Amino acid sequence: MEKKNLKLSRSRRKKIISLVSIYRKRLLLAAFCMVVVAGANGAMALMVKPVMDDIFINQNRDMLLLIPGIAILIFFLKGAGSYGSEYLMNYIGEKIIRFFRESLYEKITDLPISFIHKEKTGALMSRITNDVNIVKGMVSTAVINVFRDSFSVIAFLFVIFYRDWQLALGAFVVLPLAFYPIVLFGRRVRKFSTGTQETMADLNSFLHETFTGSKIIKIFNLQAFEKERFKEKTKILFRFEMKKVVARALSSPVMEFLGGLGIAFIIWFGGLRVINGTSTPGTFFSFLTAVMMLYDPVKKISGLNNTIQEGVAAATRIFDVLEKESSIIEKENPEILTKSIFDVEFDHVSFSYNDNEAPALNDINLKVAPGEVLALVGMSGGGKTSLVNLVPRLYDVTGGAVLIGGKDIKDFSIMSLRDHISIVTQEPILFNESVKDNIRYGKMDATDLEIEKAAKAAYAYDFIQGFPKGFDTIIGELGSRLSGGEKQRLCIARALIKDAPILILDEATSALDSQAERVVQKALENLMQGRTSFVIAHRLSTIDYASRIILLKNGSIKEEGTHDELMAAKGEYFKLQAMQTVRGSNN
Repeated sequence: MEKKNLKLSRSRRKKIISLVSIYRKRLLLAAFCMVVVAGANGAMALMVKPVMDDIFINQNRDMLLLIPGIAILIFFLKGAGSYGSEYLMNYIGEKIIRFFRESLYEKITDLPISFIHKEKTGALMSRITNDVNIVKGMVSTAVINVFRDSFSVIAFLFVIFYRDWQLALGAFVVLPLAFYPIVLFGRRVRKFSTGTQETMADLNSFLHETFTGSKIIKIFNLQAFEKERFKEKTKILFRFEMKKVVARALSSPVMEFLGGLGIAFIIWFGGLRVINGTSTPGTFFSFLTAVMMLYDPVKKISGLNNTIQEGVAAATRIFDVLEKESSIIEKENPEILTKSIFDVEFDHVSFSYNDNEAPALNDINLKVAPGEVLALVGMSGGGKTSLVNLVPRLYDVTGGAVLIGGKDIKDFSIMSLRDHISIVTQEPILFNESVKDNIRYGKMDATDLEIEKAAKAAYAYDFIQGFPKGFDTIIGELGSRLSGGEKQRLCIARALIKDAPILILDEATSALDSQAERVVQKALENLMQGRTSFVIAHRLSTIDYASRIILLKNGSIKEEGTHDELMAAKGEYFKLQAMQTVRGSNN
């Protein structure tokens, strides 16, 4: 673990302070409530002297009536102050946590897709849920108690020095030693807390993957294997948690022992002063009460230091995401793309996912005319998906430029660019909402009639009508209640309703059976009329209609032409056709 990761930088501390300062009026009111609580605590210690000397020793009947009334008032003020500070500080804490959660989600959503692919889904989820909750403990609970207990310490110190300053000076010889465990164990808690949070994020990611892939795990009989992996991860988490427990548990008894030395000294020295007649029993017990009550807030501050260190570690992980710079940068005053039909050009385009990896695309020169259907074929890993991902700027080129209507797509606003692009991916991505809402995702202001029309065009209307609630049927997480073909047709309906001039079909019919594929293919052909279309296909039988076909291999264009031209050339495309024909005949 790098040391720098265990500390919150000055700029990050300033950001948290600036967030808190937004609610300074509530903060000041909460501080006033805490002063009231601290004053009430000090008053209780002060009252020990009149109770002891005036009631029990001097037997003053007037004080017997007055002091209980004062005690009732003190406890009332303490209760009201405690409620006020608790409510106000938790309000501030919840507001800040809400800000962090929303900021994290917005940031992760806005970051390029490369960031999502590099990070584990569970780790990102852990930042929004687990880490933010830990920061909540630091911002609200810890801050409440730090202020309240600090004010209480000040009040008790006033009582102690007011009652017997000579005894107080002797007692505080050991006080610096009592604070040493706060620093020592706080550092260890922060270190182990960072390890705990990272392990928890890894555990969340593991759970997400195994729950999502439960079908594969069962089919391959790997339940025992995954159980062992889970046990190993919980074992690591257990070790970090226990190390943190040891650091926390030791801080309290060490402080108690050092505090006990101070109490023993007070009893000996204070008792000696009472016996010698230089102090009264009431003064001594008032002093001793204040010292005993002082120990509790000091001990709590020690425990809160551990909570703060955990919060610092969690805040560091949160800011690591919030301060992440996007590699997809928009110009300060970008143009708004408004054309309805245009060409797309790749001008000497190169692209790599990472600096130390071989390029996924190398010097691609390609122009797709308006209304043209360009099919991209080739073996897996050839660069087909990488190429089409550059058009909506899911990734940015590392060399050359992608042009629309003769202008670099980096000149356009990202939102207006993507407004003109529709996509159907190989893996159908749907949400746990109704059928209607999933289709409407392509056009949020679509009417029910438009949704039905898109469903009919995608040949999804009939099976939707067969659902118990029709278009209002909830389809489950990732469309788990639908068949593969049904999922894909909903995705096609979503693309249809967007009605974008650029269309990307990444194996859009791969999950359909032969009959469904034929009818959906007709719908797609109608959809592609007048649009600049990119069609990625592994089954070459589905792209006979394409205006032009390019064959990509190792990130470069190896062949280009119509179906008939490529078959006549008897090159790579011809070999792919022959291979698939053999496979089809064997089936």
